[in-house]
Amino acid sequence: MTLRDARPDDASALAALSIEVWLGTYIRRGVSAQFADFALETFTRAHFAHWMTQPNERFIVNQNEDGIDGFLRLTQGAPGPIPGCSDTEISTLYVQPRHQGHGIGRDLLQAGLGAALALGAPSVWLATNSENTPAAAFYQAQGFERIGRTYFRIGEEAYPNEVFRFAFPRH
Repeated sequence: MTLRDARPDDASALAALSIEVWLGTYIRRGVSAQFADFALETFTRAHFAHWMTQPNERFIVNQNEDGIDGFLRLTQGAPGPIPGCSDTEISTLYVQPRHQGHGIGRDLLQAGLGAALALGAPSVWLATNSENTPAAAFYQAQGFERIGRTYFRIGEEAYPNEVFRFAFPRH
């Protein structure tokens, strides 16, 4: 396993991994056109290629011998949805399901926290689906605190998300 910054030629792998993880995590009772359209329109090679050129975005990937099996996206200038959040967000942390439980997510998260700290962020925030109890437990085990709730919207539907914060110790 090797952690590294994403490169432009990683855009297709990040898009495919995102579709796999997002659909596998959030689609439990069949794929509706609304969710399929969201995934196929959001997780594209072109979107990832664009996002990687933005100065407020940083992508850290885990590279194994065959390809990328996880990544973290850190976004600066992303004000939190509730009071108490900084403007630094861990906007994505995805690990392929078959590679979960081997420390990849933890290592990516630690690298992302280190990058945020190096940028001078006082804290980072993230949101995860309220029904994704394994993710919530993971973040709490890594020192994040649940500070509130927001909603993820697709079309007319709103899905509750828990907001977590990791505050860096002040010296």
